[in-house]
Amino acid sequence: MAAAKPSPISSSISRPTPLHLTPPQSSPSFSPKTLPKPSYPHRTSLSHSSLSHAHHSSFTARSQNPISSFFSSTKQHPDGRSIDYDDDEKPREECGVVGIYGDPEASRLCYLALHALQHRGQEGAGIVCVQDNVLQSITGVGLVSEVFNQSKLDQLPGDLAIGHVRYSTAGQSMLKNVQPFVAGYRFGSVGVAHNGNLVNYGALRTMLEENGSIFNTSSDTEVVLHLIAISKARPFLLRIVDACEQLRGAYSMVFVTQDKLVAVRDPHGFRPLVMGRRSNGSVVFASETCALDLIEATYEREVFPGEVVVVDKDGVQSLCLMSHPEPKQCIFEHIYFSLPNSVVFGRSVYESRRVFGEILATEAPVECDVVIAVPDSGVVAALGYAAKAGVPFQQGLIRSHYVGRTFIEPSQKIRDFGVKLKLSPVRAVLEGKRVVVVDDSIVRGTTSSKIVRLLKEAGAKEVHMRIASPPIIGSCYYGVDTPSSEELISNRMKVEEIREFIGCDSLAFLPFDSLQGMLGTQAPNFCYACFTGNYPVEPREDKVKRVGDFMDDGMTGNFDSIDGAWIPANRIHKQERDKEFEGIVL
Repeated sequence: MAAAKPSPISSSISRPTPLHLTPPQSSPSFSPKTLPKPSYPHRTSLSHSSLSHAHHSSFTARSQNPISSFFSSTKQHPDGRSIDYDDDEKPREECGVVGIYGDPEASRLCYLALHALQHRGQEGAGIVCVQDNVLQSITGVGLVSEVFNQSKLDQLPGDLAIGHVRYSTAGQSMLKNVQPFVAGYRFGSVGVAHNGNLVNYGALRTMLEENGSIFNTSSDTEVVLHLIAISKARPFLLRIVDACEQLRGAYSMVFVTQDKLVAVRDPHGFRPLVMGRRSNGSVVFASETCALDLIEATYEREVFPGEVVVVDKDGVQSLCLMSHPEPKQCIFEHIYFSLPNSVVFGRSVYESRRVFGEILATEAPVECDVVIAVPDSGVVAALGYAAKAGVPFQQGLIRSHYVGRTFIEPSQKIRDFGVKLKLSPVRAVLEGKRVVVVDDSIVRGTTSSKIVRLLKEAGAKEVHMRIASPPIIGSCYYGVDTPSSEELISNRMKVEEIREFIGCDSLAFLPFDSLQGMLGTQAPNFCYACFTGNYPVEPREDKVKRVGDFMDDGMTGNFDSIDGAWIPANRIHKQERDKEFEGIVL
């Protein structure tokens, strides 16, 4: 086999240097010819009142499980709300991104990398590649393997590509909502894939609309494209920097133009983004290192918070987006989102979760016969607990990976049907035993109560819940789909009240002080807003978009009709913040 042709990309990486930028001064002019297939995602979770409406959409997710057709998806609560009886109530990460420069198989490598990032999003996937200075895009609803096949990948030649996977919620998907987005403006075309959530989206959109911008959807990522288009900065790189300097919140993004790949991470570094290199010299960016591993790229480093990394024929250049505030990386990447085989924020996810379990065994011990996990995210913490406690770890719950989301009518006979589809107890492990069951988190508490009941019905003598995270009391504004604070059980109940609600014999969470102690000198670099309610970037608007699925789709609603899918922002010192914000945006 012939040796791969070396890439001209330089192996040197310059240190970030500050830039002095000029603000945008004119309105954008998008040509409709450059947007033949607009694809902007809805990012706000479905409200109960909107769920039944969403199921009347003519668009159906390809990943829908056939079993759901046996049950009505529009069962009504007595108060008129639709009910989602899905047993999976975990927080959901927004998405995963990947970018590749300098490899003749760029689109196929993107395809493989997106497979590795599939856990970050199962609702839609897309790839944009560049050949002969033309950006070509294929996006679709469903899993990566459902969206792409050999024929479609053949339509994406070139050595420069970006890709995106979007996470799944309980609503219908539409093709136009799937990233990457591709747009054209007067100096060419640009594609973008975005992981995160902007907390000043509303103010930016209002400003842009007042200057003549026309929006296709209510997606905050579309704002970024408009800001790039109206920027007066030169060259293109400075347009990206110019746009990003106006953003507040979380964004890890990869951009592609006719000849460049650009990676950007917000100054707080909320969401992960790493850089690697393949043996032929091609450069890879991805949300997690597990994607680098799959395509045999060597991990080099993180994209630093506030950094812009540009890759083109001249090599790799690094620039500073703005002065760096204290990093505030999402702690939930280590608790739940990332794969255990990833290195995130410079730490092994596996090691973090193992130590979480050890801390629980040390600080919340209990006499037990066996330790089990709620698969899959609780497994590593359970292994750590079992090793520290000197108690055998066994598979007391077997997870089915072939069942999609289900909507079922509640009744005593089948009240736990949804959770039983996904989790099957092993009676031989549980019967007559005092069981410690380790999970990564408790959100609303309904799934945990079903699991406890399932274990006791399988013969467990005692069930002791150990949670490998502190209690979640606050909703996330930075790209994680968590319920409103009012829906979070730990925000409404004390630990003993939660124990009674769940029905377990004892309950303990990972102590917050111990979590910070484990992180050591890195502890100040993490965001703990979901545990403390203290937000590194305060939402500056009356209402802040909750990430997820229900936004105006351009067909069935307008911007003002989606109020039910929004949650209140923190209004502390609101007048002072509003006054400050006017100076920043306007």
